[in-house]
Amino acid sequence: MKNILSLIAMVFCVGYLSAQTAAPASNTTPAKTGGPHLQWEATVIDYGEIKKGSDPLRKALFTNTGTEPLIIKSARGSCGCTVPTWPKDPIMPGEKGVIEIRYDTQRVGPINKSVSVSTNESDEETRVTIKGNISSDEEQTLPKSEGNVLTPKG
Repeated sequence: MKNILSLIAMVFCVGYLSAQTAAPASNTTPAKTGGPHLQWEATVIDYGEIKKGSDPLRKALFTNTGTEPLIIKSARGSCGCTVPTWPKDPIMPGEKGVIEIRYDTQRVGPINKSVSVSTNESDEETRVTIKGNISSDEEQTLPKSEGNVLTPKG
């Protein structure tokens, strides 16, 4: 019996340890030695706590730290509520650029979305995450108790 309990405890420990998440990657990527390179000012855009219907526009700023023009091929939101607009002209070395991101602020609740950006730097997409919370401008009240089978009205 003691051996069975020890075995079960070991299985739980191994399961617990293997379920731990890896540490988040650094927000900065080392510059490549040649070609274009997109360097984000920030990879997370925090809307903070905003009211329903607030200004939906935020800007993701970046710099081409490479030696050749950077071309943004596409930018797409993780769902239809996140709409990015990106520069169509090449971003020359040393120049800054902006991707405008609009989120549907008519949706109440937490924001946790992303925008995937494809460039001529590599086949891998880079990602900008948007987060925050949209609160309703209406006060939430509990319904008046009408009573039930267990409690009388009043």
